[in-house]
Amino acid sequence: MPDPFLQLRHTLATVAYRGRKVLVGAPEGFGAFRVNEGSRAACEILAHICDLYDWANGLVKGVHVYNDTPPGEWAADIDRFFAALAALDAYLASGEPLACTAELLFQGPIADSLTHIGQIAMLRRLAGAPVRGESYARADITIGRVGLDQAPPNWEFD
Repeated sequence: MPDPFLQLRHTLATVAYRGRKVLVGAPEGFGAFRVNEGSRAACEILAHICDLYDWANGLVKGVHVYNDTPPGEWAADIDRFFAALAALDAYLASGEPLACTAELLFQGPIADSLTHIGQIAMLRRLAGAPVRGESYARADITIGRVGLDQAPPNWEFD
């Protein structure tokens, strides 16, 4: 019988691939970069993404609690992001039932995280440290690969 959560797990692998691309290699001090005084700094957006995956890890187990965590060090929050992705992927791979719908998991924390990864990519460009464009349809994205150990890009462009 096929794994009913393969699409969600592939989505998490896609989040990990895209997330790694924009988070790793950011210039020193980038976490503090913001567009203007009223906008979130990159480190605040990353902390929010981490909070989304903490929330998702609770949702799958029937715990509907969201915590707004202040940003930590950039590298520590990158580790936190990938640890939360790995925990969610492991739960989905375990065969344990979801205490929420797959649709809720996707439309809430997962889709929101993709929006915020795009915001960080835009902030990198505005900060003078753009991430190269890529044909993500050609990327080597593999179910279960949700850490920093992503495949190199197959088709980047400027």
